[in-house]
Amino acid sequence: MEFLQPSTWTEALGMKAAHPEATPIAGGTDLMVEINLDHGRPVAIMDLTRIAELNEWGTEDGRLRIGAGVTYTRLIDELGDRLPGLAMASRTVGSPQIRNRGTVGGNLGTSSPAGDALPPLLASDALVELASVSGTRRLPVREFFTGPKRNAMRKDELIAAFLVGPAAGAQQFSKVGTRNAMVIAVCSFALAIDPERRTVGTGIGSAGPTPLRAPDAETFIQAELDWDGRKQVSPATLDRFGELVAAAARPIDDIRGTADYRRHALAVLARRCLAWAWAA
Repeated sequence: MEFLQPSTWTEALGMKAAHPEATPIAGGTDLMVEINLDHGRPVAIMDLTRIAELNEWGTEDGRLRIGAGVTYTRLIDELGDRLPGLAMASRTVGSPQIRNRGTVGGNLGTSSPAGDALPPLLASDALVELASVSGTRRLPVREFFTGPKRNAMRKDELIAAFLVGPAAGAQQFSKVGTRNAMVIAVCSFALAIDPERRTVGTGIGSAGPTPLRAPDAETFIQAELDWDGRKQVSPATLDRFGELVAAAARPIDDIRGTADYRRHALAVLARRCLAWAWAA
């Protein structure tokens, strides 16, 4: 196994162009498990921990631009007030040691349907910034996932950052698992309410071949909510919203749960998240 360790972003992009087969690593919380269990062995590994730019975040045109190397711990501590849904999801990732090493950029790169950070990014219409020696492009996160653990990255590209607007309203995240953390989700759900635009964003995790949105549920609830009077959402409306979220899922039966259980759980999570967020 070849080991590459660039010191600058320019050097990293050059190495990726010369070694498109190289697997990037920062926290290594997914990749090292795969290697240790002998589930896979990359031809080459590119260590990105020395790239300062990947560990930075700032603002750009009203959005937060967060480097791919920013850890879950830093996201919770430094950005939790501006990205509460993503912070909630980050708190459920592994143990404190894992959160100190793991990154949202790594979650994007792995593109697992069960990635805890991914539903909040979908709910908030995030962008993924991809870079190569030929330039930089930004892709809506809803277009980034192409299949189970597959994404739209080209072989010569690296994830530079993700961009997401600060929360304009209440956000929620919830997941079902055997524990609150240190567990792969049976299913998960994220919600983001924007009162100014009168929109509701959704994100579904671990209930399809990729992380998913629930567009029919979004359209339904946006028309049903009392945006001016903030009237409490009726039980019938909550139930219908939950049904539409469950209908958007494409789950399978596996060792963690059945497809029917996942649909049921998603309906419950959707109702609860909406009720909590609307009452906030």
